[in-house]
Amino acid sequence: MQLTAVLIPDPEGGYTASNPETGTTSQGETIDEAVANLREATELFLEEFPLPARGRSLITTFEVAVNA
Repeated sequence: MQLTAVLIPDPEGGYTASNPETGTTSQGETIDEAVANLREATELFLEEFPLPARGRSLITTFEVAVNA
């Protein structure tokens, strides 16, 4: 099963990783570690709460105007 990982740099170092399909979140010092930890958390979540079959997620970005 292919799922989505969203990684956000932590101001104090490392990364917070989240999976929007399940709501699981984890962290790690490197991108690889954050994704590995997220994978483990998501696998444990899916053992208890399986996802129904559905299409692939689409991820995109967009810009907003910010008044300084």
